[in-house]
Amino acid sequence: MTPHIGLELKTVIIFTALAMLGLVIDLFAHRADKPVSIKAASFWTLFWIAIGTSFGIFLYYYYSADVAALYFAGYALEMSLSVDNLFSIMAVFSWFGVKSGYTHRVLYWGIIGAVIFRLIFVLVGTALFALGAYVEIVFALLVALSAILMMTKKENEEISDFSAHPAYKLVKFFIPLYPKIFGHNFFISKKQVEQELLKEENKGITLKRKGLFFATPLFLCLAIVETSDLMFAFDSVPAVIAVSKDPFIVYSCMIFAIMGLRSMYFILDALKNTLVHLEKAVIALLFFIAFKLFASASLHLFGFGIEVGIQESLVVIASVLAIGIVSSLIFKGNKETK
Repeated sequence: MTPHIGLELKTVIIFTALAMLGLVIDLFAHRADKPVSIKAASFWTLFWIAIGTSFGIFLYYYYSADVAALYFAGYALEMSLSVDNLFSIMAVFSWFGVKSGYTHRVLYWGIIGAVIFRLIFVLVGTALFALGAYVEIVFALLVALSAILMMTKKENEEISDFSAHPAYKLVKFFIPLYPKIFGHNFFISKKQVEQELLKEENKGITLKRKGLFFATPLFLCLAIVETSDLMFAFDSVPAVIAVSKDPFIVYSCMIFAIMGLRSMYFILDALKNTLVHLEKAVIALLFFIAFKLFASASLHLFGFGIEVGIQESLVVIASVLAIGIVSSLIFKGNKETK
């Protein structure tokens, strides 16, 4: 019989305390909006893994080895299933030309959204995933488009005015938007916008909608990162629920895994900036992820296609990244001589 621990008060308090303590420490340490080095990223990845492991050890001693085994199985499965999402997030940041100092802020608040939405997903189980295949097709196209945009994007290009950006063009009709990044703010006030529009370099800006507050392009980036996480939750939530039917075990292992993965993003990003051909490997992986999503959706909707398993997906990811790293070490002179 599958262990069921329910919502025992002490367990909920310890889980909440560990998660909140980690988030507060993380936010305080990255308050300066500075780029995260590979050394720091490695430290924070180990930090979150230690927190997740600590909760598993608590389950072992407070409940049983079976409960801890279910937790760690779900934790490992969520980590494996969510690796694809790291590359999609990288594509989103590249698409928006976001400075590396702001990426942690976006990912941090993305975690807050993931905590809320994953709770909803776990509570409803798999009952509301009937539209998953159709959503997978749409997202497959978006991931492929992101890969194409990364291929055509100029090196180290940062966007200052988002007036011509596709995301800005689409959303400006629905909510008040300001087309330029304003520090690390997701929203700015009407008064701040009026002051910005008085500057000479902003004379040509016209705003489609008015309001007391205006969303910045950084908020659009956050919204798309959160949408990316929701898309991949269509796969990971049912898979982890299949391991354990206990909602709290499922939710806790998923949250700690997500937090660790967000820190791992900065390792990948730092390597991309250091290893000159790794970005090409990331682009190849984005096309692979798009194919994986489309093939899975086609199989579910039309009866033909393939389902790429977790092991096969990890093998492809590890192989392509290895090729990118090795080729960077062998042919590292190409980019440095430009």
